[in-house]
This record gives sequence, C-alpha cells and structure tokens, in this order.
Amino acid sequence: MKTVLLIEDDVTVRENTAELLELSGYKVITASNGKKGVALAAQEIPNVIVCDIMMPELDGYGVLKNVSTNPSTKDIPFIFLSAKTEHRDVRKGMDLGADDYLTKPFEEDDLISAIESRLAKTALLNEKKKEVATSKNRVQTLNDFKNYIDDHGIKKTYKKGAVVFEKESPANYIYLVNSGVVKLHRLDISGKDLITELHNEDEIFGYVSILQNTTNQESATALEETELTLLSKLEVLAFLKENQTVYSDLLVLLAEHLNTVKSQLLQMAYSSVRKKTAATILQFAEQINKKNNESLKISRNDLASVAGIATESLIRTLSSFNKEGLLTIEGRNIKILDLKGLQLIE
Repeated sequence: MKTVLLIEDDVTVRENTAELLELSGYKVITASNGKKGVALAAQEIPNVIVCDIMMPELDGYGVLKNVSTNPSTKDIPFIFLSAKTEHRDVRKGMDLGADDYLTKPFEEDDLISAIESRLAKTALLNEKKKEVATSKNRVQTLNDFKNYIDDHGIKKTYKKGAVVFEKESPANYIYLVNSGVVKLHRLDISGKDLITELHNEDEIFGYVSILQNTTNQESATALEETELTLLSKLEVLAFLKENQTVYSDLLVLLAEHLNTVKSQLLQMAYSSVRKKTAATILQFAEQINKKNNESLKISRNDLASVAGIATESLIRTLSSFNKEGLLTIEGRNIKILDLKGLQLIE
C-alpha cells in the first residue's frame, strides 16, 4: 500500500481529503502545518506528498524547499493543493520543483489521477535507475572481463618450465597472464612438440576448451616465471550468460585463434626452412615484446616445434643467419640484429 503525506491546516479539508484517499486504497498520514509536515516526511518517507500552500509556521513553498534539499526525501513526488489560483502562484510552485498543482475546490478524480500519475512516473524512473546500475555492474568489453578475472580469480605463480595444465585434462579454468609467458603446445603425429600459441602479459587463454565444452586440447607450460589469475569454468559460464558482449568478443578471439592455427599449418606445409625459421623468430619476438638488440630467451626445441622443422635443421639455419648478420647467438639466447632482413626472407 502506497503512503500519502497530506499537509493541510484546514481540519475539514484535511479530514475529507484523507478519507477520500483512504477509500482509494492509500495509507494516509496527516500534518496540520508545514513544520510538522517536514518532520513527518523525513520520519515516514511517504510515496507522495500533497501539500497546501497557505499554512502557519511554514508555508507550502517552505515545505517543498526543505524536502527537496533533504537527500532522503528529495525524490518524493510533491503535489501542491491550494486555493491560490493565479498563474504566478502556480508558476512559482512549479519553478520550485513541484510535480503538480491542484486548485481548491478540486475534483476527486483529479487528485487521484495526479497521485497515480506521479507514482507511476517515479516507478518508471526508479526502474531506469536500476537498469543503469545493473548495466554499470555488467561487463561490456573484453578489457573489463580481464579486470573481472583479475578481481575475482585466484592468483598463482609458476616457475619456468612448470606445467599449467596438460592435454586432455579437465578444462576447469580460464587464465589471465599477469606477467611472464605461457606456451600452448601439443605433440604432432611424429611425436614432435608443436607450439600452437604464445601468451604474454594481459592475454587470456583456456577459453577455447570452455566455449567448446571439451577437455583441454593442448598443454600449457610457463616459458619463464609467470603469474596467472584463474577464474573457474562455472564462474566464467555464469558471467558470459549475463554479458553477451563479452561472449561475442570471445567468439571473435576463437575465430582469430583458428585462423592463426590455419596459418601455422600452411606455413609448416609450404614455407622453406629459412622462411619458417625467420617467421618463427619474429613471432616469438612479437609475442614476448622483444625488439632489435634485445635477447630472446627461447630454447631451440621450442623454436623448432613452432616452425615445424627438425631441431637440427633449425640449428643449421640459425648458424647461417648468424653468419649473415641477421642475428647473433649468445648461449641459449638469440639477439635479433636485422629485423627487416628477417622479415624479407623467402
């Protein structure tokens, strides 16, 4: 039941109007002057206020000013009810923020309609506020999804070479890389370890198996000391159900992932050993954000597995690149000297 606060100094008008409102299904609380009305408004927080203008102690304009500056009552619909009929009086009331203005004597239907209208308007506005609040809580972009994972997930640190998950293991988590580098890899038909993806800081992985509802289709291993944030599959699926935009973005990433794998397969099938080696070095450099004259810490076996060539062939090709001044080999590290030269190798 909605509550109406009726502020009216004329006892007859107050009682008759209160009875009318009660018969119409409203709970009515009354005040005989403006000062009492302001106190009752703050105490009861009614759904709507109907207020006379000409009253002792505090007139209707003063009541409106008080309730409109109080955070707990400022959104309550306010209807003036007065014998003052001049246009300037009506305009003054509306300029002060009143929602409606009825003149005495008034028709019963006019008062009920005014109240119903203001209550309906308030309900709609409150619903919109809830929608805005809900939309703010919903994540609309992939970057916000990463922030959500970071805020709600479990952080874990992996040493270099540590296994994050193995092929065919249950796909229980999606992963966000906070620092370090992770490789996704699997064995090809000849038993060689093939790297399918590299993920460094601020990238997510593990979503492919979750979206396809399968076990992990490849293994994941830390290439250096790495910190990851893990969000459980159940939380991911519940989250995506409420955030279709993020779900769409993940589907785009999945499509890009499939295109990348396709390109890798084509490169393995048709490229020369030199081109495969150069392209693979450039891929690692891009993923790990290495530039000219910065050492690339990656094993020969990992390079060979991504390139899809034998380790011995890779070593011979690296030696030739070294002699040509394209790169230099420092123990297990590779330093690119001529980035453009590597890019032009056919």
